[in-house]
Amino acid sequence: MQLNPLIEELGTYPFARLATARRRADAKGAELIDFGVGEPREETPAFIRAAMIAAIEAEPVSPYPLAAGLPELRRAIADWLGRRFGVHVDPGIEVLPTLGSKEAIFHLAQALVGPGSERDLVAVPTPGYPVPARGARFAGAQVLELPLDPASGWLPDLSGIDEATWRRLALIWVNHPGNPTGAVAPLAFYEDLAARCRAHGVVLASDEAYSEIWLDGDPPASVLQVEDPTHVLAFHSLSKRSSMPGYRSGFVAGDPLLIAALKQLRPSVGVAPQTFVQRASIAAWGDEEHVRQTRARYRAKRDLLLPAVRSAGLEPAGGDATFFLWCRTPGGEDAEAFAERLLGAGIVVAPGTFFGPGGEGHVRIALVPTLAECERAAQAFAALSQ
Repeated sequence: MQLNPLIEELGTYPFARLATARRRADAKGAELIDFGVGEPREETPAFIRAAMIAAIEAEPVSPYPLAAGLPELRRAIADWLGRRFGVHVDPGIEVLPTLGSKEAIFHLAQALVGPGSERDLVAVPTPGYPVPARGARFAGAQVLELPLDPASGWLPDLSGIDEATWRRLALIWVNHPGNPTGAVAPLAFYEDLAARCRAHGVVLASDEAYSEIWLDGDPPASVLQVEDPTHVLAFHSLSKRSSMPGYRSGFVAGDPLLIAALKQLRPSVGVAPQTFVQRASIAAWGDEEHVRQTRARYRAKRDLLLPAVRSAGLEPAGGDATFFLWCRTPGGEDAEAFAERLLGAGIVVAPGTFFGPGGEGHVRIALVPTLAECERAAQAFAALSQ
């Protein structure tokens, strides 16, 4: 039997390693507080659950969902983009519902890179979410890692992209608010990068899954707000915004030519949310009060944990968005060694190296446990300083 060699080359998905570490600690009888995987554990609002139940009851025969998604959902997404970012998109040709955002992010390179493509390069940020790079490799592309510069607020350093590299690039990924850094990009950054990408015929893809989780300051901008969104795509999800990770509902919006290409590709892949999930999603995109309440809960957890994290020698080094604390390890200690030390204290965090070489010397703390668990963790962090 022959397997794709990339399966072995890319190795275990980084966060699957956290499950192994948890099992090891469980076997020793340790009681863990898990800040490792960034999976929201907030209760899905009751009105969203009710909308899905009603949709299931109204659908005694459940057909295959169309890849283009329900027109009503596309309209709800377009309306939300207009209210939130002040942008007008045509729901018929510029919006495509997706099965969450992860699968759509993974599959994008397949629409842009093929055998013998002159443009065989995909740029991804480091430290960054690992899925864009993995999707690029499985599409047959090479990966260019763009270091994020702490001095610029964790924006990617574009200085290393020369003209020859621009000619090879098919796609550049950005992610703001950033996972794992929590950093936000100004609209001026998007304008500059979008102009560079247009000039060189490169697609600019923006993972904006955390756009609605900001804990201080102004609401983050979207790449869709640029003056000319040619070659531009934005990816959004209800997993974080509306505490719906298991529903698997998101969307991609932007350049109608790119959306048309994805509509051609995606029926072969079969990745559209079930119609009853789409109807629950319509309810979610139409309400903002539950999102404000969610932000307040994450803000309370952050404010509780920050003093204890600092007392343990960790230095917050990221931005004020997402539900992540991105922290420098004490004295620049090896990220995985420090995470292992925290595991011994009953605290699970993600080593910065899970997000690429740019994450060394950092750990990511996901504010997903309950407030009560965060209180216990604050005590454990404080104990490390004694």
